[in-house]
Amino acid sequence: MHLFAPVFFVVCWSATAGEDERLPNKCEVCKLLTAELRDALEETSRSKEVLEVGEVLDTGRRRRRIKYNTSETRLTEAVDDICERVLRYNVHAERPGSLRYAKGTSQTMETLKNLVHKGVKVDLGLPYKLWDEPSVEVSDMKKQCETMLEQHEEVVEDWYFHHQDQRLEDFLCRNHVLKASEQECMKEVWKGDVGTKRADKEAQGVRAGEEGTTHDAGEL
Repeated sequence: MHLFAPVFFVVCWSATAGEDERLPNKCEVCKLLTAELRDALEETSRSKEVLEVGEVLDTGRRRRRIKYNTSETRLTEAVDDICERVLRYNVHAERPGSLRYAKGTSQTMETLKNLVHKGVKVDLGLPYKLWDEPSVEVSDMKKQCETMLEQHEEVVEDWYFHHQDQRLEDFLCRNHVLKASEQECMKEVWKGDVGTKRADKEAQGVRAGEEGTTHDAGEL
């Protein structure tokens, strides 16, 4: 009589104590803030709406009419939830520098989810349903974003009304927020997912594990 023992793979990964975890620096926060504000303004850049501002006086004088896409209202609406948009980002630990913060599922998390779907037990120290919740890093970035925006509100307004011929990230980050020694991340440009091969290699290593082995996914 042959007994076939089930094969269990266990992947353990500390999501809080990993050496790859760190809080975002000022350069990274400013870079994402300007990217999101630029995108928010772009969403309404083609609006042809006309606003009427001011009060109607007893003399019957009409309200002043201004274009929405050059109005303070447009800027206020864009800035209103700009730091909430930061929560859409995830940590892509396999990427270098500021590129670790991007929207979409990271290569590491995608690999781990695929393992779960194949029956591999993955322990991140928190329930599976919380895996997609904002990480400590991203939550901290939101707080820093709110502080930075509050401290430089007048600078953003100055750019919007008088300096849109300049790149927002240059005007705000390089000229007002960051010292010359803090601007390194501004040079970082996305050139493709450098972490794909690494994550795939690690995933193959887990799948090829022997019966009863416990695998450490901390390097994924």
